[in-house]
Amino acid sequence: MARWIVLFDDNSDAAWVRKDHSQAHFDYLAAHADRILIGGGLRPEPGAWFEGGLWVLEVDSREEAVALVEADPYFTLGLRKGYRLAVWGKAPCYGAVTL
Repeated sequence: MARWIVLFDDNSDAAWVRKDHSQAHFDYLAAHADRILIGGGLRPEPGAWFEGGLWVLEVDSREEAVALVEADPYFTLGLRKGYRLAVWGKAPCYGAVTL
C-alpha cells in the first residue's frame, strides 16, 4: 500500500457544483475515509473562493487512486478541470505521523 496525494484544479465556471453539491462530495469522502485519509479545499488566500483541493490517499495502486478521484461527485459533475497524482512519503525527520 502506498500513500498518494491528489492535487485538484477547479473549473472557475463550475463553482455552482461546489455550491450545490458539497454534501454529496462530503458524503463521498466519508464513505471512503478508509482510503481518502484527509482532504480539503485550496484557496489562494484566507477568505477567497476555492480554486482546487488536495487529498491524501492510502491505496494499493494508481488505478485505485484514479477510480476514487473520478467517481467523486465534484469530478463527475465537472468541477474538476484536472488533477495530479503523485506517490508521497514524508521526510524521516518528522517521525511517526498518523492520518
